[in-house]
Amino acid sequence: MGCAEGGCGACTVMVSSHHAVNACLAPLCALHHCAVTTVEGIGSVASKLHPVQERIAKAHGSQCGFCTPGIVMSMYALLRNSPQPSMQDMEEAFQGNLCRCTGYRPILEGYKTFAKGDSTHSGQQLFDPSEFMPLDPTQEIIFPPELISLGTQPPRSLRFIGERVLWIQPSSLTELLELKAVYPAAKLVVGNTEVGIEMKFKNLLYPVILAPAYIQELSSIQYTENGIEFGASVTLTMLGKKLHEEVDKLPNYKTEVFQAILEQLRWFAGQQIRNVAGQYFSAFKQSTRKEDDIATITCGMNVVFQQGSNIVQNIQLSYGGMAPTTVLATATCNRLIGRRWGEELMEDACSSLAEEMTLSPSAPGGMVTYRRTLTISLFFKFYLTVQHKLAQMYLSVEDVKPNYASAIEPFHVDSPSSVQLYQAVPPGQSTDDMVGRPIMHLSALKQATGEAAYCDDIPQYENGLYLALVTSTKAHAYIKSIETDDAMAVPGVVTFVSAKDLPGSNKTGPAVYDETVFADNKVTCVGHIVGAIVADTQAHAQTAAKAVKIAYEEIQPVIVTIQDAIADQSFYQPVRTIEKGDLTKGFHESDNILEGEIHIGGQEHFYLETNCTLAVPRENGEMELFVSTQSASKTQALVAKALGVPASHIVCRVKRMGGGFGGKESRSTILSTVVAVAAHKVKRSVRCMLDRDEDMLVSGGRHPFFGRYKVGFKKNGKVMALDVTYYSNVGNSMDLSLSIMERALFHMDNCYNIPHIHGTGYMCKTNLPSNTAFRGFGGPQGMMVSESWISDVALCCGIPAEQVREINLYKQGEYTPFNQCLEQFTIDRCWEECMNISDFHQRKARVELYNKQHRWTKRGLSIIPTKFGISFTAIFLNQAGALVHIYTDGSVLLTHGGTEMGQGLHTKMIQVASKTLGIPTSKIHISETSTNTVPNTSPTAASASSDLNGMAVYNACQTLLQRLDPYKTRNPKWSWEDWVKAAYFDRVNLSANGFYRTPDLGYDFETNSGRPFNYFSYGVAVSEVEIDCLTGSHKNLHTSIVMDVGKSLNPALDIGQVEGAFMQGVGLFTLEELRYSPQGYLYTRGPGMYKIPAFGDIPTELKVSLLRDAPNEKAIFSSKAVGEPPLFLAASVFYAIKDAITAARAESGLSGPFRLDSPATPERIRNALPSPRARHLYTMGCESLIQGKPGAPTTILPCNN
Repeated sequence: MGCAEGGCGACTVMVSSHHAVNACLAPLCALHHCAVTTVEGIGSVASKLHPVQERIAKAHGSQCGFCTPGIVMSMYALLRNSPQPSMQDMEEAFQGNLCRCTGYRPILEGYKTFAKGDSTHSGQQLFDPSEFMPLDPTQEIIFPPELISLGTQPPRSLRFIGERVLWIQPSSLTELLELKAVYPAAKLVVGNTEVGIEMKFKNLLYPVILAPAYIQELSSIQYTENGIEFGASVTLTMLGKKLHEEVDKLPNYKTEVFQAILEQLRWFAGQQIRNVAGQYFSAFKQSTRKEDDIATITCGMNVVFQQGSNIVQNIQLSYGGMAPTTVLATATCNRLIGRRWGEELMEDACSSLAEEMTLSPSAPGGMVTYRRTLTISLFFKFYLTVQHKLAQMYLSVEDVKPNYASAIEPFHVDSPSSVQLYQAVPPGQSTDDMVGRPIMHLSALKQATGEAAYCDDIPQYENGLYLALVTSTKAHAYIKSIETDDAMAVPGVVTFVSAKDLPGSNKTGPAVYDETVFADNKVTCVGHIVGAIVADTQAHAQTAAKAVKIAYEEIQPVIVTIQDAIADQSFYQPVRTIEKGDLTKGFHESDNILEGEIHIGGQEHFYLETNCTLAVPRENGEMELFVSTQSASKTQALVAKALGVPASHIVCRVKRMGGGFGGKESRSTILSTVVAVAAHKVKRSVRCMLDRDEDMLVSGGRHPFFGRYKVGFKKNGKVMALDVTYYSNVGNSMDLSLSIMERALFHMDNCYNIPHIHGTGYMCKTNLPSNTAFRGFGGPQGMMVSESWISDVALCCGIPAEQVREINLYKQGEYTPFNQCLEQFTIDRCWEECMNISDFHQRKARVELYNKQHRWTKRGLSIIPTKFGISFTAIFLNQAGALVHIYTDGSVLLTHGGTEMGQGLHTKMIQVASKTLGIPTSKIHISETSTNTVPNTSPTAASASSDLNGMAVYNACQTLLQRLDPYKTRNPKWSWEDWVKAAYFDRVNLSANGFYRTPDLGYDFETNSGRPFNYFSYGVAVSEVEIDCLTGSHKNLHTSIVMDVGKSLNPALDIGQVEGAFMQGVGLFTLEELRYSPQGYLYTRGPGMYKIPAFGDIPTELKVSLLRDAPNEKAIFSSKAVGEPPLFLAASVFYAIKDAITAARAESGLSGPFRLDSPATPERIRNALPSPRARHLYTMGCESLIQGKPGAPTTILPCNN
């Protein structure tokens, strides 16, 4: 499960003395004499919950639940060490845990109740803390007495002999040295945080491993005259604890180095990794994400002054990330010795570093300009830090200028606070009517205890086998030969499966059959599935898969980027256009015309549960599939096609998914078909759960987009005309890309009324794994381009962006570019409320004051609206079915066509059935989604699942109520059970199908007429950020969101969806970056290289309000869709960053539009900032050598009026 590299925390367990560790990296051999506690060991639904499990569930901190056990165990281990932790303790404990669903806020909110001085919650409560069980530390599990007695015995050597590895745990330093002499190539392993990853991902084999963790000399801590000596096996957690003790005891001047190390330890990996992993000193680390991230650049800087002076006696500047190993800036240091610490020294040092710290343009890791910039930026921070300390010691002429002080402040984020607002149910609503109430996700408790079953939790069938994929290493090539002899020689291997084993068709695909189950003769991307190995264990299958040798004949060109595709004119058909008005007239009426571009990067789904399938062959060509998929019926159909059997012979079952986000709508079938073919061949059950790196390699993600625009506008910012062209990076097959491009075009206006508009969409055919559906489905990319040109218009006019946005907003009854009337339009109400709850105008005044007072940090503010159309754009998918059984004891079994992936769909459907039938939710049960109960289902996607399936459930329940009505009328005082029994004895059918199709849908691109959407969801967000102008880092200070979700079916679930979507958008627009080689190889394959938002990335202050009194007559019980619409509101963070950059540029005399691509990573932010030129700034004479160029200006054209 999880990532297998200690990067997500999903597998966290507690070992021995209450340490949280990653199970995926902890070698079993290293746990000899240790007690291991898993989430199942601290409580269960069946027996008794532990308070840690209860609070995360009841605080709505578990959605898909796949990350929940790991988070529970991180918190449990913290509480075992500190029963009343501080919020800072909690934030540090969670640095190694990731969650893709919740947005983190509810997890912290629930666990805040354990903290010292828990602050009162403002706003409405989504849960009642008074209901929580108290924490009683005296009732915790004791350390096993047997292990205590073993611990008193003298250390002894241990040897574990595996199939390929010998593990030796020596008992003394002498023995270790002797073993190292015998096995000179042996690896020394303590925490396994590096070697484990090398063996897993770099395919390295270390036949002998020496584990010195229990050697006394290597685990000791000794105090000497020169400081503290830590043994090589001391954990980083213990090192930090000891250094903290010394910092508390000793004067500041004696602990400079200690404090610098402690500051870096805050950001080095997560707690699970740290548990196993006159002198002035500073250390710096710059990375994409502050928490648990690999550094872009690190540096340690140390200066010693001649006694009582500011003359440099010795200085050392060392950098990591500028070469394969740490490098010293020796030449620069030599030039600084003997000189006074002052501005002249600083300028010379910057010039010297620019010459000395060079990188080849093709240096591994890229970001060459940015890395060279950082070497100087970080030295400047060090210079100011030392200058300030010298001034405090009265050894310097002047202190750091007040407006420079922020450059030397350590990175700090305040503990987050939050407010949630929603419309309470009306007085008098029946207590049994749960619609509108914030009830808990019905699986949350099981998820918090580890009892919730996911696909790979299904027990192994007798003689069951495992499958591992064999994928292409070339992006575009003919397959010359496949050699499997070495693979078949691996113990336990049963067979190799390829295209020749298909009993049916090799053609596959969700919309058009332009893909193959197995590559046959030709591969068109790295990660193209060529075959698969089936073996008795997962380890044997994976080992053998790596031993398969494929010979290729490469084909040119290899098309990777959108720019490659444009150059080669490599496009799929059709090219879509939407046009309204007269562009020529619109541009003629404009005062200014502006042209610009923006690139929006792709995004990995990073569902915590990777793709998984278990296939079980049955008789007569039947097959039963257990799959983690959003599309059970599509899985059924494509497996039937591959096996050459009718769809009626295939049953696909889905209990729950550990996240989906669109990534399991169509791409899950590439694994399911392979596993099914393998099971058919061997006539035994076969399963495969992809490792994280495999999943990222083969499954594709969100489409990267490139937008070009030409916009005409008045001097007051009113937009008159827009000509926009979109290019999407589709990959090596169409998948769902046409519908995604269509949705991008449907959202090219966002919320702005443009009289004359023309949009064109090109789908680029490239040699990458096919990109696919992802929350928003093209809508966010379409709207991101629109916010880019609206931002440019504001900068061009010199008018505040919020005014330009507001003057262009739609009004009730106006028409979109695709001629759909905007009814029940609420964006104006969302805008006004968001301005109010964010204190926008006061906040803006504070931002402007801050920027005047701070040179090296700047703050920015932005307000962004969104309008998201609800319906599948493929009209036939707007249908749903349901099946409801009432049993004679009055219990109800409900089945519908939607799948549960954490969004709470099953919970909402039970609420709908409960309200319709008039019975408590406790009487209703949903077991699973399966193709043999509700056929021909649409994917759980497009945010429409509650609308479609809710109406189908309502329809089925109404049918049953009509059948029960005679008994209720005759005997109104009877109970529900009495009515049911009476109907049963009268031989009334107590089972009913329900069905629903969305009415009045249909759009024609040729005539630009019809209604593509049933209705729109609206929202507005305000965000404030702070950027570091020297490094490009940013902090999310505040976000207020107002979302129109109609009359919420469940405010807790809906607010969870708003916050989760928003944080996923924060990742899309500021953090997550997919990096490919020119040959199409994906570098960012796992949490080590690909960074999603962590706990520390949530806004310090977060307010979410569900718009009141906004019923939606077009959906079940006046509700609205909520899954996708809020994601784009994270663009408010992006444009707040752009606003902060604008402030920094203005201070350097730069104004007007400039280009900032998405995501706004530290590299892009720093490179968009101006190059300092004046003498009093810091890089005099060297900015032309190393500084990032300012953001490329946007072209402004004069009008021809």
